[in-house]
Parts: sequence; C-alpha cells; structure tokens
Amino acid sequence: MKIQDFIKAMVLLIPISLLMPTSLIYGHGEKRPMKKGILLVAFGSTIPEAQVSFENIENSVRKTFPGVPVYWAYSSHIIINKMAKEGKHLATPEEALAKMMREDFTHVAVQSLHTIPGEEFHGLVENVHKFAGMNKGIKRVLVGHPMLATSGDVQKVAETIVKIIPKERKKKEAVVLMGHGTHHPADVYYAALNYHLQKLDPYVFVGTVEGWPEIDDVIEDLKKGGLKKAYLMPFMSVAGDHARNDMAGSEEDSWKSILEKEGIQCVPVLKGTAEYQEFVDIWVDHLKTAFSHFP
Repeated sequence: MKIQDFIKAMVLLIPISLLMPTSLIYGHGEKRPMKKGILLVAFGSTIPEAQVSFENIENSVRKTFPGVPVYWAYSSHIIINKMAKEGKHLATPEEALAKMMREDFTHVAVQSLHTIPGEEFHGLVENVHKFAGMNKGIKRVLVGHPMLATSGDVQKVAETIVKIIPKERKKKEAVVLMGHGTHHPADVYYAALNYHLQKLDPYVFVGTVEGWPEIDDVIEDLKKGGLKKAYLMPFMSVAGDHARNDMAGSEEDSWKSILEKEGIQCVPVLKGTAEYQEFVDIWVDHLKTAFSHFP
C-alpha cells in the first residue's frame, strides 16, 4: 500500500472512532458510578418450614435499606449439595459476589446470619474480602458481625431470650436452649451466654449439639435445681433438622427422649431465632454498622 492510500484509510477511520462509546475507548481509566448492594449469608437449611426465617430477615433488611438490592448466599456445602440433588440451586457467597461483580456493584455489605463467629464466619470473611480491589471488580466489601460478636451482643441476646420465653412457662420450670456448638474456639460464646442468662434467670440453660456445654451438663444442672419440666428451644436461626430431630425428635438420642428418661417433662418450641423480630434486629444493626462505612 502506498503512503497516500494508508493516510486516506486512517482519515476514514477517525469518524468511526468518534462514534464509539467512551467506555470502549477509555475502558481502563473510566470512573464507574457507585452501586451499593447487600448480600445475606446464612448457613442454610433443607427444611421447607425454615423459609419463614429467611423471609422475615429479608423483609426487615429491605425495610431498613429501601431501594438497595438484596442477594442471598449459603455457607454450608452439605446443604447446598443436598438441595442440588432436589434440583434447587443455592449460591455460595463466592458465586453470589461473582454475580454482583458482573452486575457492576462497587460496594457490597455482606451480612453474616450465623450465630457465633466460628469456622463458617471466618471462612466467609476470608473469601469475600478477596473480591475487593480486583481490577474492574467490587471496590469495597465489608462483612457484618454475626449475632454474637461483642460482650454487648451476648448481654443483649441473653435479655432477648428471657423476653421470648413462652408466656405459659412457670417460674420453677426450666428453659433449655439448644445451640449448634463447634470445635472452633468461638464455642466459648455458648458458655458466656449461659453465664449471662443465669444472672437473669437461674432456670434458663444453654447446651450444644457439637460443643460445650453438652446435654449431660444441662441434665446435671436440672437435677441440682430439682426441675421436672423444661421448655426446649433451638438457639439457631432456623428450626431445622437439629431442632426437629436432635432436639424434639422421638429417637432415643434426641434431647427430648434423653430428658424424659431422666423424669423431666419436655415441651418443644419449634421456632428459630430468625422468627423473632428481636433477634433479627440484632443482625440488622450489625448490617447498619457495616453499611455506614460506605460513602
């Protein structure tokens, strides 16, 4: 090609370039508009009745943050895999954030709906923070505390538990809370909660399925107090498999069966903490704190 022909071709291309969107010309240096979003992360549940807990949380969040898009994710891979076999897809936090990144969110507040800052929570924090600062990714990701994080949280939760105890419960009747428990150091939160509860009501006890205090510790305390009746309540966000089987089930190893063998009458209350507005408000307050750090 002669030099004159090359110059003519370039001149013809200039008007075309002027018609191109500036984002295609200056894509690497453009300033994206701020777009805030919320990602709610729960452990998850395979029990259909648990959906009421998730709906209650989402309604409260949407009411508190009108106009802010709300997404969901779940941290339990066991539950995600079980639901997948039933043809239901539950997003992991990483999948949900990848979707939000594709949709050009610049600031995302991730609210943990876990009860304690255990293994699930710390894994969540580690993974979601990797999404912040990516080239063309989410600029800032903040994680709200789970229900129990500070000493103030523990005191507030203890006071809330005392408020939501069934009204028909009498003074010399026990209340036994079933927590999940963990091998993570955060298991100490259950003992701390038990301490605060005992100061408010000496007949309210906390036990765990996979941590400490155990059901044997609870039985010892019930016997010391000469208590013959106990309300069994799940200290979990949803009244899922643990509550319906491990706590209130008819199997020999359920807490209900174990306590009844010890001569203690049991009254199960199948209602997760997320079904009580008082507990949901604690999670929402933590979300407010995280969200307040955005411009």
